[in-house]
Amino acid sequence: MKKVYKVAGHKFAVVMPDGDFAWNEAKNYEPFLVEGDDNCVFVVELIDSMPNTADKQKVVTSCESTKLPRFDLYEWNGQWLFEVAPTFDAPVRFYLISDKAFTKGRFRILGSQRFSFNTVMMLMFSFSTERINTVLMHSSVVVKDGKGYLFLGKSGTGKSTHSQLWINNIDGCELLNDDNPILRVEETGEIRVYGSPWSGKTPCYRNLDYPVGAIVDLHQAKVNRIRRLSIVESYAATYVSCSGARFIKEIADGLHDSNERIVCTVPCYSLECLPNAEAAFLCYKTVTQ
Repeated sequence: MKKVYKVAGHKFAVVMPDGDFAWNEAKNYEPFLVEGDDNCVFVVELIDSMPNTADKQKVVTSCESTKLPRFDLYEWNGQWLFEVAPTFDAPVRFYLISDKAFTKGRFRILGSQRFSFNTVMMLMFSFSTERINTVLMHSSVVVKDGKGYLFLGKSGTGKSTHSQLWINNIDGCELLNDDNPILRVEETGEIRVYGSPWSGKTPCYRNLDYPVGAIVDLHQAKVNRIRRLSIVESYAATYVSCSGARFIKEIADGLHDSNERIVCTVPCYSLECLPNAEAAFLCYKTVTQ
């Protein structure tokens, strides 16, 4: 069975046996279902066994902390091979073999169905679209008066909490995505934010998009204080929140180009804040004025 999805204007196709258990973990993709498999940025297929990859060559191991996923990347037979575990010390839960352009992939799930399926799709999507003015951004985003406002920060900073403070205290605010929205630099130069099937622990999978009003980098503090960032500061704040294969030159170049255009177009701020309503009001009044 093949299903085609369209996320942030990009189609991709998933091929798995009809009735396979992994389809049960794809409910969050249903708002993005479309007809026709023309012009897909990638096609990925579930396989039931792995080829012999004993001659693989290690490229890099990536793991931001022991509690976050571990990605072991290899080159094998002119292709990329990922072996991925949900934490640093956990066993491998899935394999992903992809061509060098991330347009065709095969994956094998060993366990953790939801983690594996979603991570495969995020890897293929981000790595296949970063060359074409698209960035998967680790952030929470709310919508107010037809514009999207993104909140960035390290894990545990309070991105979801700040979004909820806007929703609870500012009339007309809605959540668009709580973990991985997508930014696109449109042909007109406009920066738009799109909902995605990937929203972390919050089930918010909305197939909607809006122009970006502002990007806010959050920092926990004992006071509420906000300031506009310079272009250089904005670039640094947003770059670390972008998903991307920076070890691949073409992708790194595309990520740099998109991020540069984003921060030169969208106002960016640094918000030192407490988890209270006053922080939400201060942020809202500043970034929408």
